[in-house]
Amino acid sequence: MHAIGVDIGGTKIAVGVVDEAGNILAKVRRETVADDVADIDRAIADACAELTKEHEVGAIGLAAAGFVSPDRRSVLFAPNIAWREYPLAERVEALLDVDVPVVVENDANAAGWAEFRFGAAREATDMLMLTVGTGLGGAIVVDRELVRGKWGVAAEVGHMRVVPGGHYCGCGHEGCWEQYASGTALVRDARQAAIAQPERAGRLIELAGGDVAGLEGPHVTQAAQEGDDLAVELLATLGRWIGEGSASVAALLDPELIVIGGGVGAAGDLLLLPVRKAYEAQLSALGHRPVAQIELAEHGNEAGIIGAADLARR
Repeated sequence: MHAIGVDIGGTKIAVGVVDEAGNILAKVRRETVADDVADIDRAIADACAELTKEHEVGAIGLAAAGFVSPDRRSVLFAPNIAWREYPLAERVEALLDVDVPVVVENDANAAGWAEFRFGAAREATDMLMLTVGTGLGGAIVVDRELVRGKWGVAAEVGHMRVVPGGHYCGCGHEGCWEQYASGTALVRDARQAAIAQPERAGRLIELAGGDVAGLEGPHVTQAAQEGDDLAVELLATLGRWIGEGSASVAALLDPELIVIGGGVGAAGDLLLLPVRKAYEAQLSALGHRPVAQIELAEHGNEAGIIGAADLARR
């Protein structure tokens, strides 16, 4: 049975038809407005209508960045879209011409499930997936089952507090892991370093068009791949935060595999090697236990579509 997966971002949605082997057969995109929830509903329904003209589907999965209700029908809260106790599945179903069930999934859970079923973790039984982007999302699989928690909001690992009194987080607290282990943290640190150490930041500033305020994560990755010392250090710092935090999660879950997704994965070993080093340095009882593999995700930006569709089909 084919299913549709919808990856909902703040400014656009990506929608695809996915077969049972995790292959995307057709894909469309729509632009959206983050503070207009009705516009997002219409864009989802319009994109699904376009795809169902050519493909027969049995379910639709919506991957949303936010806290999803345990019945997988509503978004309780989202940091970047105006969803508050919002019956997303019901609203989309009302706009559809086809009678198929619609389910809502947390976006990191959807991406993690795609990697578990069809990607880097397809041979594993227990997995921690980290989506390192604007924030830090998580997905946890234990004994081949996705961990949702009693209220549907498990695996929000980005909001574990790692620095008491640390950087303010959009969740309303301070010192959350995602404030140190995310693309946003990398950009913040890069801009601060460029201001504090201009003599070392020449290549970074050049890539940013001469303006420190224009410095973004891909500039850091590119400079590091060219051998720029400051950029390599910045990625190593990010990797250390990811690795040390992962060791704390391992104390609780003992995963077989940790999968790193999100845009920073483009840095490859420049990120992965510091992650692995920091993970082992902080892992309890090292030498007396197996050490989890740490690998990059395989499905990139399509993971949310693939995972949402597969979870909806189930």
